[in-house]
Amino acid sequence: MDSTQNLNLEIATFGGGCFWCTEAFYERVDGVHKVVSGYAGGTVKNPTYEQVCDETTGHAEVIQISYDPKVVSYDELMEIFFKTHDPTTLNRQGADVGTQYRSVIFYHNDEQKKKAEYYK
Repeated sequence: MDSTQNLNLEIATFGGGCFWCTEAFYERVDGVHKVVSGYAGGTVKNPTYEQVCDETTGHAEVIQISYDPKVVSYDELMEIFFKTHDPTTLNRQGADVGTQYRSVIFYHNDEQKKKAEYYK
């Protein structure tokens, strides 16, 4: 039996540069149950890594975080997001350059939208 089956997990989706680097930060956070790397915000369904890197799909590299809000809040996850990358650089993080490395928050409900727009 899956031990997370009865938990009321919530989802957060952030893009802050290379998704593997960003994923590593959140995997260590108490209350985070799963972090999955992928792409969001583009026009092609199920793009390949090569397509995204060619900057023809409009996707950003993102992570989707499943978390227990009783242990870690969305605000705390956003705080980590802003501390672990530079949202003021356009389409790059460190040595990674391209629109797929842009800073972006994809919200999943009105409360997340309000918080994301507040910190914008």
